[in-house]
Amino acid sequence: MVQKIEIIGLGAGDIDQLPLGIYKKLTNTTKEIYVRTMKHPVIEALQAEGVSFVSFDEVYESKEHFRDVYQEITEKLVEHSLESPVIYAVPGHPMLAEKTVQLLLERNDTAVTVAGGQSYLDDLFTGLAIDPIDGFQFVDATSFKRSQLDYQHHIIFCQVYDRFIASEVKLELLEDLPADYQITIVEAAGSNQEKMTTIPLTELDHVMEISNLTSVYIPPVPQKQLHHTFNRLREVIAELRGPKGCPWDKEQTHESLREYAIEEVYELIDAIDAGDDEGIIEELGDLLLQVMLHSQIGEDAGYFTVDDVIKSITDKMIHRHPHVFGDKKADSIADVYTNWDALKQEEKGKQRKSVLDGVPKRIPALAKAYQLQKKAGKVGFEWENNDGVWEKLNEELAEVQEAIGEANQEEIERELGDVLFVLANISRYYKVNPEIALNRTNQKFISRFSYIEKRLHEENKDINQASLREMDKYWNQAKVEE
Repeated sequence: MVQKIEIIGLGAGDIDQLPLGIYKKLTNTTKEIYVRTMKHPVIEALQAEGVSFVSFDEVYESKEHFRDVYQEITEKLVEHSLESPVIYAVPGHPMLAEKTVQLLLERNDTAVTVAGGQSYLDDLFTGLAIDPIDGFQFVDATSFKRSQLDYQHHIIFCQVYDRFIASEVKLELLEDLPADYQITIVEAAGSNQEKMTTIPLTELDHVMEISNLTSVYIPPVPQKQLHHTFNRLREVIAELRGPKGCPWDKEQTHESLREYAIEEVYELIDAIDAGDDEGIIEELGDLLLQVMLHSQIGEDAGYFTVDDVIKSITDKMIHRHPHVFGDKKADSIADVYTNWDALKQEEKGKQRKSVLDGVPKRIPALAKAYQLQKKAGKVGFEWENNDGVWEKLNEELAEVQEAIGEANQEEIERELGDVLFVLANISRYYKVNPEIALNRTNQKFISRFSYIEKRLHEENKDINQASLREMDKYWNQAKVEE
């Protein structure tokens, strides 16, 4: 047997706003009417006329999360409907910001009818003097993500029941908006108790009148205050490449930007090595600029957009992390690598004929040697233990010495290349990236040599005239100071 639940909206304001048909239905029933909350002006007026209500207010007190509150109310309503048809009344219109109604409608064991009720949105738009056609977002204050908010349009938070929820909304908004940004608190919209108060955002949870009839209005935010958002960045790049944009940006191509991408990566590495957080922020921004410019070039040509770029990496990350987004298990980093390599091979298998395919052609030679040996090692082409690779290094060094003895320049070059190749392999054995290791040494050399120059300058000595002994002394002093 299918249970029957009739849902009735109590409207947005007092009893004078209640439609006559809804009023008759509520006052003529002899049953108790279930209500999500007793905190509504219509209920008090109907109680005075003898209408009996049973509320679920105690459920709010017993649960920590709103989703659990709504789930329990739904279960209780279905349970009561097993005995006889149920009338369930909710504030406003049942189809507007009522999670319990949605949960009931999703069930296939319950016959749910909705009898209407006036929404408070019309009164809200009138009171705020806004036209929703300009762009409007209606947000449940008890369940939203900051990433969902579109600050370029009108935003209204409903279900701001108490100061705790108001505080949560405020903290999320402060991530994007200044503390003094003007917002409006709307109380009991459309009723004779309607009240609208404009305050700075930071005072949102200080307002004492907050109740279940409270909404919070956020006016559209000026562009200058949205420079931290992705959409604003996208607009800026499009404008730079647009008809009235910058001549330099408009002339750029994928090919012309290649050198800048390389430079920005190395500048980011420098900032990371220096532990410079501000520098990391700046250089990551420069890298993001490269992504946005290439994406805008693709969009201008009609081939792809930044949405395609984002979709590509999102799909890849989800597919390659089945232990997070799927049902696979990964109890260690080794398991993660195994899954990753298998999935990568699945994706690239048809495109790549060799195990060594996939190493970028223009990558620096030392890094390329490291990547080639890493790929070969994954299929078992590597020394059984570390002793083998050290023996190989000694062998190659001996061959360099032999080539030097023969004064064969081409052979010296070839044998030194073999030494560097083995050193890259040694780096891999000890889980050290040779490019990073060599870059650290380069920076160390620059620091120590600059110290030599500084000390000689302090002594009014020309570095070109300084002896190796003098320079070596200052080199050792620099090491001590490090």
